[in-house]
Amino acid sequence: MKVVLSPDHKRVIASAEVNRDATNMLLDDTRFWVVRPRISGGTVSGIGTLLSGSFIGMDIGSASESRRDFVGLESPPVFATGVPGREFVLKSENMGSLDIGSPVFYRRLQVGQITSYALDPDGAGMTLHVFVNAPYDKYVSDNTRFWHASGVDVTLDTTGVKINTESLVSILIGGLAFEDPPNIADKSVKPEAAAQRQFELFSDRAEAMKRHDSIVDTYVLNFKESVRGLTVGAPIDFRGIIVGEVAAIYTHFDPVKKEFSIPVVVRIFPERFTTRYDSGTKEEAAGNGGRVTADRKAFVEYLVAHGLRAQLKTASLLTGQLYVAVDFFPAALKASMDWSKSPPELPTVPGNLQGLQDSITSLVAKLNKIPFETIGNDLHQTLADADGLLKTLNTQVAPEARATLAAAHDALVSANNTLQPNSPLAQSTTDTMRELARTAASFRALADYLERHPEALLRGKTEDKK
Repeated sequence: MKVVLSPDHKRVIASAEVNRDATNMLLDDTRFWVVRPRISGGTVSGIGTLLSGSFIGMDIGSASESRRDFVGLESPPVFATGVPGREFVLKSENMGSLDIGSPVFYRRLQVGQITSYALDPDGAGMTLHVFVNAPYDKYVSDNTRFWHASGVDVTLDTTGVKINTESLVSILIGGLAFEDPPNIADKSVKPEAAAQRQFELFSDRAEAMKRHDSIVDTYVLNFKESVRGLTVGAPIDFRGIIVGEVAAIYTHFDPVKKEFSIPVVVRIFPERFTTRYDSGTKEEAAGNGGRVTADRKAFVEYLVAHGLRAQLKTASLLTGQLYVAVDFFPAALKASMDWSKSPPELPTVPGNLQGLQDSITSLVAKLNKIPFETIGNDLHQTLADADGLLKTLNTQVAPEARATLAAAHDALVSANNTLQPNSPLAQSTTDTMRELARTAASFRALADYLERHPEALLRGKTEDKK
């Protein structure tokens, strides 16, 4: 064996002699590498070379063509040629804590490993190759989701604190996991994914298991209030159902109205408005391209005309996080859709907190219009006049009133004394009434006599004959 530098001094050329009976192993896809102590992806290899020294390792290929010159591998292959299983391609934004040899888990069982990775030519992401050993490779279907299983996933909800991890190995060296999403309509029919099938690598299991819709409608929402707490990826909620997400948040100044607004670009998933349990709806939705109706513009205009509006709401009082709620507000101001804009704008209404602030501001403005100072001055003058009136009544009217009351009291006492039964007035009145009675009796006797002797008016009273 001979080892020399290449003419450009950038490589090492090693020449080796192979026994005649081993020449049939020199195939087109045969691989060579230098065996030395390595620690990669949680695996340790080549420890024996610490005593025996480095040597050339060989993996026999399966091609039919033969060759005599090879490019040695920088690192040993993760799996040998001919090992049953399939290799898949993953696209990710970053590597995280992954490395060649990092494990791949299926339901917390290690079923494969990462074989290689490379930075994309545009530098915008990473491409990873993973190998899933047989027979576990049959569980990889076209709907399978891959995600980073590195570290510990801690969640806090109403049931308490939950800690989720694939294994202790994934905590230390990282790893991947894959599984089919739970919302697959028919899990019994899962066509196996072909070798080299490309998948997206998600950041965590929650993101991987989210429903990824094929139909996306983009709209913009203009808010006049603060959007502090609203982030990209925040949900669009329709009566408790997530029907979209926030895609971008901007600021805009209107030179005509001289005011700022906050345009929020959102993605709406029309498929989530379809009902899968009503008879015929699934077929109708399929015929409409996954929508409730084929005429998207007419349907949206109908909803807006009946009060469909977007509103900011608080998702957490602790963190101040916001989300966008979509619902019907029959009392909202009338609005219409302008489809000439791209993306079209959906109308909004102020949030509950903003509405409360506006109401308080309006109330304060109305209170500020009340002339409290003038009313106070008038009230002060009125009180002063009332005080003067009371003083007048107390100093002038009250003494005269007391004298009048005293005179009236004396008159009543005098009248009472006069009307007593033994008083002179009462005695005189009794005698007078007796005289009047006797006079009345005399008049009655005279009347009776004249009625019998009317001639007495001319002749006078005659003496009675005996």
